[in-house]
Amino acid sequence: MKKVLVHTCCAHCAAYTVEHWRQQGYDVGGLWYNPNIHPYTEHQQRKESMKSLAQEIDLPLIVAGGYDIIEYFRRVVGDESQRCRHCFDLRLSKTAEMARENDFNAFTTTLLISPQQEHDIIRETGTKIAGEHGPEFLYADLRKRYSESRHMTKSLNLYRQQYCGCIYSEWERYTNVKIE
Repeated sequence: MKKVLVHTCCAHCAAYTVEHWRQQGYDVGGLWYNPNIHPYTEHQQRKESMKSLAQEIDLPLIVAGGYDIIEYFRRVVGDESQRCRHCFDLRLSKTAEMARENDFNAFTTTLLISPQQEHDIIRETGTKIAGEHGPEFLYADLRKRYSESRHMTKSLNLYRQQYCGCIYSEWERYTNVKIE
C-alpha cells in the first residue's frame, strides 16, 4: 500500500492537500512539527486547529513532541535572508524521519499549496532529504487549489492565521518591509 506522511503547517492548507493525495491512491497521515511558528500561543492555536481538522477528515495525525524553537533560531539567526531554506530543511527532515519510523513510503508538505511559499526551494530540499533518508519526496504544485482548500474549512470555524508563522514573516506582513 502507498502511504504518504504530510507535514502540516495549518488546517486550511491541509484540507485540500490531504484530499489530493487520497485521490492519488495514498493512505495519508499527517505530521504536526512547526518550531518556526512564533509566538508559542500562535503555535498552539494552529496545532489545535489542525487537530480539529484531522478529527473531522479522519486523518491520523502525529504530533511531534516538544517545541524546538531554539533549534529553529540556531539555524536561522544571522542568515535571515535564507530563513525559509533553513526552516524547510528542519521541518522536512523531521517529516522524513517520522515517515521512516512509521513505515510511510513517501513524505510531502502542505506548504506546496501556499502561493507565498518558494516551491523551488521546497522541492530541492525535499529531494535532497529523500536521497539522504529514504522515503520518497512527493512534489505537487497545488497553488491553484489554495482558495478551494480554505473554502473547504470555512464552515468548520477553524483558526485562520495572518502570517506564515515565523516572527520574521509576521514582521514583514505588518511593516511591509522584506528582510534581505
